[in-house]
Amino acid sequence: MPAVVLALVLGLGTRAAQAQIGSERYAAIVTDAETGNVLTAASPDELRHPASLTKMMTLYMAFEALREGRLHLNTALTVSENAAEMPPSRIGLLAGMHLTVEEAILALVTKSANDAAATLGEHLGNGSEDRFAQMMTMRARGLGMSRTVFRNASGLPDADQVSTARDMALLGRRLMKDFPDRFSYFSTPYFRFRGRVAFNHNRLLQEYEGTDGIKTGYVNDSGFNLVASARREGVRLVAAVFGGRTGRERDRHMMALLDQGFAQMGVATRQQVAARRPLPQMLAGAHAHGLAQRILRPGTNGQAGRQPVLRLATTKPNTGRSLMRLEQGDTGRNQLRAPPRHAAAPHVAPPRMATAPKPAKQPKHHRRG
Repeated sequence: MPAVVLALVLGLGTRAAQAQIGSERYAAIVTDAETGNVLTAASPDELRHPASLTKMMTLYMAFEALREGRLHLNTALTVSENAAEMPPSRIGLLAGMHLTVEEAILALVTKSANDAAATLGEHLGNGSEDRFAQMMTMRARGLGMSRTVFRNASGLPDADQVSTARDMALLGRRLMKDFPDRFSYFSTPYFRFRGRVAFNHNRLLQEYEGTDGIKTGYVNDSGFNLVASARREGVRLVAAVFGGRTGRERDRHMMALLDQGFAQMGVATRQQVAARRPLPQMLAGAHAHGLAQRILRPGTNGQAGRQPVLRLATTKPNTGRSLMRLEQGDTGRNQLRAPPRHAAAPHVAPPRMATAPKPAKQPKHHRRG
């Protein structure tokens, strides 16, 4: 769908030039989780950088190892120097430290921690994250993700690490179907780590009724990405959006797409659900302002011809700052911080992290992105 037409459909008006929704980085798909039927799509098979959506595959591999007995939730993982040097988003692991498999899982689904992802990937790859990335790609092919290539466990920028909206929505569905006993990890609201709290980057868990996962992602050259799962009245949808200019733009667009998908399935929208609820007396005369429907028509993009591999820019305009290793997971606002006094314990209570003695301070080695 041409960007100009898409902008008009979405009601972006004169702001379309500044928005990424509708740009060359944009892609989206909404599917019925049960059947896989596509309800809405736009450029679903165009190559995009998955960013931290990559961690969905890392977790798939971990869940599979747990199911087969090759891993246990309390298995201790040793943090390598390579993993400890991963850039943000991170939970501050040090070389020689130990964390359990469950702690690594929680760090990935909430904080989108790259140091924890690399640690888990190295363990599953017998000491090599590169080997693990090859295993990820092979497993993805087995799941039907025909256009996805992984190069690391975290989603940190790599020119050859690509996927599509269709492949990532499929991965979301497979995580749900293949590991129903593990899928609840994706709805963990926050993760306590050494007296601090890492909050889940997926704001739809609080803002969109029925959401129960699954993963956000961001690198400079992908924009803000999201795979989301939501269930209402017995209908579950899994959707993927790539290329938001901001996390908020991406989230609002995803909610509009889910609304449209539920409407197509005969399920009440958020506005209809809200209208059924009695308003408090003090708000009886107020108007309810919901998000306007932004409707996409099903895309017609096929898979004819090989798509060119995307290449990453290495610097941000006017700053010269390297972006090849930048990964925020969602936004920089969700940082580790002291736990709120009123916060309830998360539904998964991980054991306290055991640590090895702090290693002697060594010169820091910088890796090229």
